[in-house]
Amino acid sequence: MTPKTIRIALVDPRDVVRAGFKLLLENTACMQVVGEAGQGEAACEQYAAWRADIIVLDISLPGIGGVETLRRLRRQDKKAKVLVLSACEDLSHPRRVLRAGAAGYLSKRAAPQELVDAVRKVEAGQIVLDPHLANLLFTAANTEASVLDRLSEREFDYFLGLIRGLSICQLATQMGVSEWTAGCHLRHIKRKLRVESQSEMALLALREGVAAL
Repeated sequence: MTPKTIRIALVDPRDVVRAGFKLLLENTACMQVVGEAGQGEAACEQYAAWRADIIVLDISLPGIGGVETLRRLRRQDKKAKVLVLSACEDLSHPRRVLRAGAAGYLSKRAAPQELVDAVRKVEAGQIVLDPHLANLLFTAANTEASVLDRLSEREFDYFLGLIRGLSICQLATQMGVSEWTAGCHLRHIKRKLRVESQSEMALLALREGVAAL
């Protein structure tokens, strides 16, 4: 019996990264790259046409970002298998993407063969988690929770935009809401985190190890 070919779509903002992943995967037996996108919005629009078995998704995307892209893909298709790649070492992102339904979370510093193995495991229905992050998550489960866990999923998206230096106007446009709504979210976030300014938020992000994606 001929093994099934795994159909893979790549979502990464960097052309050179996608080209490298494509070369790696298509030089592996029974793997085919059937689609590519540089932004989350494009991935959501093209998902149905790709008919991909696996989406390899970089969490650091422009526009709606990687986490929201994952949520939208899962809303389109609750069976969508999404393997998230990240250069971040913080724990907030893996916790949130796993809650959002990711099938795996792998460091971009992983060896090429680890990516190939992760794709195979996700296709087989397994949950894949970078070993280093898995150890950190296990350790963190027995320690004090991060202050960022006070934020809802939506508030965390706003928080990431704010620490990147986006204005309320820019954030409202990105999130598809009014400036008044964006301002309300900012006030709620400040209250929950007990900070007074976006500068304090940035310092808090550094302390918690969260990158400004």
